Amino acid sequence: MTEEAAQAERLLDVLRLGRRDYREVHELQLELLEKRIEGAARDTLVLVEHDPVVTLGRGVKASDLGEIDLPLETVERGGEATYHGPGQVVAYMIYQLPEGRRDVHAYLRDLEEVVIRVLAEVQIKGVRRAGLTGVWIGEQKVASIGVALRRWVAWHGLALNVHTDLQAFGQFHPCGLDPSVMTRVVDHAEIPPGNLLFEVLLVTYFLEVFGLQLPPPPAPGPDPRGFPQLPILQNP
Repeated sequence: MTEEAAQAERLLDVLRLGRRDYREVHELQLELLEKRIEGAARDTLVLVEHDPVVTLGRGVKASDLGEIDLPLETVERGGEATYHGPGQVVAYMIYQLPEGRRDVHAYLRDLEEVVIRVLAEVQIKGVRRAGLTGVWIGEQKVASIGVALRRWVAWHGLALNVHTDLQAFGQFHPCGLDPSVMTRVVDHAEIPPGNLLFEVLLVTYFLEVFGLQLPPPPAPGPDPRGFPQLPILQNP
């Protein structure tokens, strides 16, 4: 591999989509996944805030679902049921696991590490709990993680509760757990309104943990896929 090609492999495209319907962004993920498998796209981090929805992973149990008055979406990721909605930052990483790092469990730990470093920036100690994928603050869960893999390209990712309305979790057992375990960043630190700070921090630590860089900024204009996204964050 030439030096130029090796450098290209270290680049991460970032799409900041604002608030979007879950199904619309799921279709975008599948499009990016196929392009990454074919070598027609780089690794891509999609940052988004969803309209309220409950997604059902491959491990969901009927006993975990109550009377849910929110839209339901069955998806390919591992894990069980979780909620996405306003005040939550969702980060979908369409990422080709490089040779030598093709270990899904290690990849999940890397995603946890991203969140742990983000929380440390606002003086919160995030921790792991054995056997429970995700990130916790003490005895409460602040970030849920679930991925899928096809031909060593991962998609789906993590959801960090920032200002999320936690009452939505009360309609079911999130990740098979009691709804009372769910928490959000704003209950543990003084933070600004909105999600921008945490989008910036997530980009910073995705780059750091995975050893990636941002490409040069694109020319102004709408995204060719029809997603007129928010401005791309620059290298920190």
